This record gives sequence, C-alpha cells and structure tokens, in this order.
Amino acid sequence: MKYPFFASFIIFIFVLTHGIRRNRRLRDKAEQDFWEREEQANATRRKPLDDLVYVRIPLEELPVEVLSDTEEVQGFVQVLKALSGDRIVNLTGYTNTDLKLRYGAPNLPDLSRMDENFTLLVQTLEKWAGFLWEQGETEASVRVMEYEISIRADDGSAYRRLARYYRDRGQDYRIEELVNAAQELRSLSKNAILRSLSEIREG
Repeated sequence: MKYPFFASFIIFIFVLTHGIRRNRRLRDKAEQDFWEREEQANATRRKPLDDLVYVRIPLEELPVEVLSDTEEVQGFVQVLKALSGDRIVNLTGYTNTDLKLRYGAPNLPDLSRMDENFTLLVQTLEKWAGFLWEQGETEASVRVMEYEISIRADDGSAYRRLARYYRDRGQDYRIEELVNAAQELRSLSKNAILRSLSEIREG
C-alpha cells in the first residue's frame, strides 16, 4: 500500500520541481529581454515628434461659467488655463522604454512632462465633473465628462454616469459610442469600464 503512495509523491515532487525550474527560466528570460530592450532604448537617438496628437483644452466650450463664484470651480479653471499654455499628450499605456524606442531617449523628459500634464488634466476634469454633478448641475457635468471621453481619459465614473444619463433619456446609441471610445483605451481600467458599460446597457 505504501509503494503507490510513494510513487505518487515522487511524481508530484518531480512535476513541482519541473514547474519551478520552468518558471525560473521564463522569469530570467523576461528579465534579460527587458534589459536588452532598455539598453537599445537608451541608445536610440532623438526622433521627430510629428505623430504626437496634442490635446487641446476648449475652455470656450466647457461650462466655466457654472458655479464660477465657488472656490472649487475657480481652482479647476485655474489649473485648466495653466495647462492650456503647455503641451499635453495622452501617453497612457506606453512605458518609458516604449517611448525611448519610438522617439529617442533624449525626448523622454519632454514626453514625460506632456504625459504628466495629461494626467493632471484628467484628474482635474474628473473632480470638476464630480463637483458639478453633486451640486445638481447635471448638464454642465455632462459637458465636462463628454470632453473627457473625447480625449480618451480613463475616468470610469464619467463612463458610468454618462451611460446611465443616456440610458435614462432613451439615447442607447450614445452608450454604443461610449463602448467604442472605451475600446480604444490603453489603460489597465479598460476592461473594467467595458464591463460596467455592458451591465448598464443590459440592465
């Protein structure tokens, strides 16, 4: 009776050891590939930034006049005005290595600043839309959130609020537009946003 158990135990140890070695080899290979790619990226010379899509902040089209006497809105608008004087690019989903390979290592500082500007823009829009929504300024909030979607911000709350807003008004085709926009996202929240939209659409 002991021999079958012992044989099974030996097989289990063999399989476990094999799995550990295989995972170690894969990990070592991935690490080696990363450093080889990083070395290549660091040696990449400066390239033109001609294909970058710069984000424009259309202050004249956003509801800057709504609750403009509040400290919150004044703060949001001040940030947007400051950002509008700088370059903004949505580089979500690209690593520093990706950017150096594509545009050259010397361009990384400028690219990082453009990406940081986009992050600040999205954070500001998210807070602004949320504030307007909570204050009952639904239409104004919708205008801000629709702008967020147009620049491919990955603000899940904006997608969900807009989807419910469209559904309640019988504008299901607008939910499909949100789905199409979400499918173009490069962020880690893409799948979660798509699931939320699917649930709202089917609910």
